Amino acid sequence: MRSAMREKEVLDAEDIRRALVRIAHEIVERNHGADSLLFVGVLTRGLPLARRLADHVAGFEGAHVPVGALDIGLYRDDLSSRRSPLHKTDLPANLTNTTVVLIDDVLYTGRSIRAAMDALMDFGRPKQIQLAVLVDRGHRELPIRADYVGKNIPTSRNEGVRVHVHEVDGADGVVIADTPERVRRGAQERSSA
Repeated sequence: MRSAMREKEVLDAEDIRRALVRIAHEIVERNHGADSLLFVGVLTRGLPLARRLADHVAGFEGAHVPVGALDIGLYRDDLSSRRSPLHKTDLPANLTNTTVVLIDDVLYTGRSIRAAMDALMDFGRPKQIQLAVLVDRGHRELPIRADYVGKNIPTSRNEGVRVHVHEVDGADGVVIADTPERVRRGAQERSSA
């Protein structure tokens, strides 16, 4: 018998849209315009977020920001325990003298971002790397912090944060859910009571 995972929506589609508009403005303001910017989305959900940010910048700044996709699969330090398919990294511009804004859905331990920076360095040397995330959930294991955050969502390690984007999942939203381990533990406690 499988226990149902409890989920709580913390951001809906409109919350995500507002957060991305704000982040786009913050990026342009901090960089004094959009010149020499390159948005790089960490696959999978970072890429659609990067494209949306570029669309917002184009809408209010009238500037085209190139968008690239970065697969960090081979750069992860937990490679042996993960079995995810590899995707193609696609960077539309030379990284030299650009300000790369790495874009990911959730910042947690910092290990994915470290892997992303390692991967970027194999493609060139940007002038600067900045980090934008939709959700920062805390629990850092590495000294990494985001320059732009859509929402800080304090969580316990027994919870998971799932970002849904329309381009991948068919709808936008962010939910906090019990991890499968916590659900199993709760079911065992209920059955032994």
